[in-house]
Amino acid sequence: MVIREPGAEPRVAGMKEVAAAAGVSLGTVSNVLNRPDRVSPATRAKVEAAMAELRFVRNESARQLRAGRSRVLAYVMLDGSNPFFTDVAAGMEDAADAADLSLFLCNSAHQPSREAAYLGRLEQQRVQGVLITPVDPDEPLLGEIARRGTPVVVVDRTPEGTTHCSVAVDDVYGGEIAVRHLVEQGHDRIAFIGNHTTVGQVRDRRLGALRALEAAGLGPDHLVDLTTSALTVADGRGAGERLAGLPASVRPTAAFCANDLVALGLLQTCANLRMSVPDDLAIVGYDDIEFAAAAAVPLTSVRQPRRRLGRTAVELLLAETTETGHEHRKVVFTPELVVRASTLR
Repeated sequence: MVIREPGAEPRVAGMKEVAAAAGVSLGTVSNVLNRPDRVSPATRAKVEAAMAELRFVRNESARQLRAGRSRVLAYVMLDGSNPFFTDVAAGMEDAADAADLSLFLCNSAHQPSREAAYLGRLEQQRVQGVLITPVDPDEPLLGEIARRGTPVVVVDRTPEGTTHCSVAVDDVYGGEIAVRHLVEQGHDRIAFIGNHTTVGQVRDRRLGALRALEAAGLGPDHLVDLTTSALTVADGRGAGERLAGLPASVRPTAAFCANDLVALGLLQTCANLRMSVPDDLAIVGYDDIEFAAAAAVPLTSVRQPRRRLGRTAVELLLAETTETGHEHRKVVFTPELVVRASTLR
C-alpha cells in the first residue's frame, strides 16, 4: 500500500505501518521477518496478514546495509552474444539460486575500459563476490579488488599466481584432440580460424593444434592461419570466402575453428559456394553449443562443460566467503571431442 500524507511525497508502507496495523511492536515485525521461530504462530499470522493487506515489500537493500553483506553475486562475461557464456551463466544461476543468492550479469564485450567500469560499480555496490571471464586474466585491478575485500573468481582462464580461485578448461588439450581427429581422417593441410593474437583461450587452442601436427610428424606450415577480428558467425563467413579463394594446390581440406559460431559461419559459406562438407572441407568447431548439433551439417565440436564451469565457479566463491583459512584453487576440466557429420566422410 502507498501511504499518502498531506504535503508529503507518497511512500510505500514500512515496518512501522505493519506493526501499527497488527497491533504489535516493531521488534515483533522484525522477528517475523528475520527470526520467525521466535514468534508464536498466532502472532506471526496476524503480522503476515497486515503485511498482505498493506502490500508490504521488504527493503532488502537496507537489511544488507545493516548486515554489511550482500546477497548478490555478479558475473562479468567476455561476450554476451556468445551462447557459450550464457550457458556458463546459467550454471552460475543454478548454484546461486540454490544458495538463495541473486546473480547480476554484465558484458564487457572484450573492452578493458568497460570491464573496469563494471568492476568499480560492483565493488561500490558491495556485491558478495565477482565472477569474471576477464579480457586479461592477470589484470592488476582484479587483485586490488580482492585485497579490498571482494572475492574474485576467474572463469574460463587460469591466471598466474595464487591471488584468486579459477575454473577453466584445458584449451591446449582441446586443440590437440580437434586436430588429431582431422589428421586421423586423412587431412594434412588444416586451416585454423580465429583471433589467436588477442584472445588467450584461442591462443591455447592453436598451440594444441600445432602439438597435434607435431605428434603426427607434420610441421607448423601444415596449419594455415586465417585470422579473424572476432569470433562471430560473420567472421566465419568471411574466413570461408578467403579459404575458398585460395589456389586449389594450397587450399586446406579441413578447418579447425576457434568456436562454434565461427564454424557455423564457415558452414554457411560452404553451402553458398556449393562446397560439400565434409568432402570438400571438413570442419571442427569448439564449445559444442546447442546449435552445433542442429546445424544443416551437424558439427563436430570440442565440448566444454559449460554449466559445470558456472556452478563450480560459484561454489569456489561461496567457499571463499565462508571458509576460514581458505586456500585458492585452480580447477581445470578436460574437454571432449563430439564427432558428427561435418568431419566423417
